[in-house]
Amino acid sequence: MRIRLGKHVEEALKNNQPIVALESTIISHGMPYPENVETALKCEETVLKNGAVPATIALIQGEAVIGLSHEEIDYIGRRGLEVVKVSRRDLPYVMAKSLDGATTVSATMILASIAGIKVFATGGIGGVHKKAEVTMDISNDLEELAQTNVCVVCAGAKAILDLEKTLEYLETKGVLVLGYGTDKLPAFYTRTSEYDVNFRVDTPKEIADILKYKWEMNLNGGVLVTNPVPAEYSLDENVMNKAISEALAEAEALNITGKKVTPFLLAKIKDITGGESLKSNIQLVLNNCALASKIAAEYNK
Repeated sequence: MRIRLGKHVEEALKNNQPIVALESTIISHGMPYPENVETALKCEETVLKNGAVPATIALIQGEAVIGLSHEEIDYIGRRGLEVVKVSRRDLPYVMAKSLDGATTVSATMILASIAGIKVFATGGIGGVHKKAEVTMDISNDLEELAQTNVCVVCAGAKAILDLEKTLEYLETKGVLVLGYGTDKLPAFYTRTSEYDVNFRVDTPKEIADILKYKWEMNLNGGVLVTNPVPAEYSLDENVMNKAISEALAEAEALNITGKKVTPFLLAKIKDITGGESLKSNIQLVLNNCALASKIAAEYNK
């Protein structure tokens, strides 16, 4: 396999240090340059400050790199939308063609698992899109959570999705959905939704214990930890619902489908909210990085 460990990740694995995987789609497709690179580096700093080693994952000229250097993060950030957005399906093609690729939740989980990394921090997972009963647009992230042994820390599913159907899909696949300090599913930009998580947990140790028992019993698959955006960065639910409705209507009018949907919607919502959604997005990712680091540290004990 064309896989390379960053030196800092290789050392951390040798020394049995806690490691947190970080995706790269947020760098290439989630934010404009230079905010994308600045945010990626802040994520790494946050992981370090909270007692773990960061492993940002991407493909560079077909090689899967687990633990990008700062120069490689800048390279992915500068190339932006020219970088292929890579899920499970795309990994072999991008490797065989020696292309640059930014990993989604599913591809990041796969590569983290290969390296033996058990905890991964992201912004929000993909899920069941609105009108999926017609379009069948369901993110591969959900299937990956059903089969790959990685704990994913997020701020819930992206608010542009059908949250109720996303939870139903996860239930069908046997994926445990935990709420960190909350009984309700966070909705990415907002701290709550009308939907319940499976169980509330209040400490990183509780989560680490759950991971231990799950995987010791060979109950394969991930665990989804949903961590609400910090209160001061939570956006008004009515404002967000209006912005999402506008963005969805425009995407439908322009016949935007497939991989292009999420980046289009996030960019449109950023414009509608005057940049407030981007500020919220950055803060919730950093918040998830801090929690993921604490979980990784507890799991390593």
